[in-house]
Amino acid sequence: MAAMTGMAGMAGAAETGRDSLAVEIEMSGTVSNGKYAPVWLTANRFGMTGNGSKSGYLSAEVGYTRLLKKNWRIEAGMELAAGLNTTTDVWIQQAYWDIAWKTLRLSFGSKERYGFPLEKNKFLTGGWMVEGPNARPIPQIRAEIDKFTEIPFTKGWLALKGHIAYGSFIDGNWQNDFVKPGFTYTRDTRYHSKSLMFRLGNKEKLPVDFEFGLLMVTQFAGDLYQKQEDGTSKIITDMPDDLGAYWSAFFPTAGGDDTPEGEQVNVEGNMLGSWNFAINCYLGDWKIRATLDHYFEDHSQMFWQYGRWKDGQLGIEVYLPKNRWVSAVVWEGMSTKDSSGPVLYDGFLGSFHDIQWSCGDDYFNNYIYQAWHNFGQGMGHGMIPGPAYNDDGQIIFKSNRMKGHHVGVMGNPTDELSWRLLASYARHWGSYSVPFDKVKHQYCSMAEVNYSPTRLKFWDFKLAVAMDRGQYPGNSTGAMMTVRYRWEKK
Repeated sequence: MAAMTGMAGMAGAAETGRDSLAVEIEMSGTVSNGKYAPVWLTANRFGMTGNGSKSGYLSAEVGYTRLLKKNWRIEAGMELAAGLNTTTDVWIQQAYWDIAWKTLRLSFGSKERYGFPLEKNKFLTGGWMVEGPNARPIPQIRAEIDKFTEIPFTKGWLALKGHIAYGSFIDGNWQNDFVKPGFTYTRDTRYHSKSLMFRLGNKEKLPVDFEFGLLMVTQFAGDLYQKQEDGTSKIITDMPDDLGAYWSAFFPTAGGDDTPEGEQVNVEGNMLGSWNFAINCYLGDWKIRATLDHYFEDHSQMFWQYGRWKDGQLGIEVYLPKNRWVSAVVWEGMSTKDSSGPVLYDGFLGSFHDIQWSCGDDYFNNYIYQAWHNFGQGMGHGMIPGPAYNDDGQIIFKSNRMKGHHVGVMGNPTDELSWRLLASYARHWGSYSVPFDKVKHQYCSMAEVNYSPTRLKFWDFKLAVAMDRGQYPGNSTGAMMTVRYRWEKK
């Protein structure tokens, strides 16, 4: 969270000077009366806060930008954090070095990024289906076109952006400490992601444009362990980590003879992704944006093989003309309940080897890699509780079949004051393999006010109060206070 304002400040400084330096210190504390803190005091905060009833952190960040000749620039940043009742006591939240030319960027290290390539209102959205700000960033090497860039000879009517990245999960020690005897976990799991997004339209000539593209991510390589009764761990599977594994992650293929049966017979590694669509309408001072974030795993529901798409997130964002109170309103509806249907039949496990129904998708879970998470927080949407909420020490999403609605409203009454409201309602069915005895309902809400006094130009004060009511993850009422000091030299 410390990076949100700091990075924006550095970007602004880079436009007016050759060098810029930003230093930011942030302190935040959360107190609540439930077993867990209210969801919106934990979710979509890059894994900085703990999900317990009481937690806090202190972070310090420094960022540097240098402009070079011919549109080249260098950016670097480091953020250190220490916490109380957080996932780890002391950690490196960000450490990166970027070199960029225009919209081309090569990035090394760990860096906070919002959902890419599908843009949503980062202050009001409930999250992204595949990957967003809900968990700590993953160290990676990443090449990208980070903004829509016009394709030559299309006269501004066609643009693209995209990326390719390889990295590594570093939460093996946390997993080892979290799991209880009898359960499995992974170490040294590798990470791969790629995306390509197009924009069709020219708003200077037509007040509507259309975006469409694909995001795919993969967990691969690493080792699978089982926790023993004496506290030690026994290795179960040593997954391939040679160059061939990196190639198979880029072009999803079935595992070889040296991979275990199960998921890897279909696709080596835990592969998932989303189709992304958006329509933008510009009506004078108004802007209306509609998005569709369709989630899929492996090849199931990637296309229309198993019928029309029923899972994903549909969103509508409305940006109002400048006024004193309301600047943006967001509604989102989400479903993961279908999961390609309840039937799963793979020929290699049954009597009919020429028949396969790849249904019964266990969203966000995996036979080998346990769950699509980082340090216990789901990599995707904030309304789906991750493994950190499990009392039994199992690394799994207990409820990956849900339906929900989410609303967000924000405004800037003055130059010193801004506010936002979030309200969500969800129904949880558990999973196909372990369904809940009855449908569990959950309501989550948060009201937040941010004060940036002109007299104290380096300071921001933020107060959020939140309330959850329901059965999963449960009832809780609490508050979060955040104080931030930011200094910039241009």
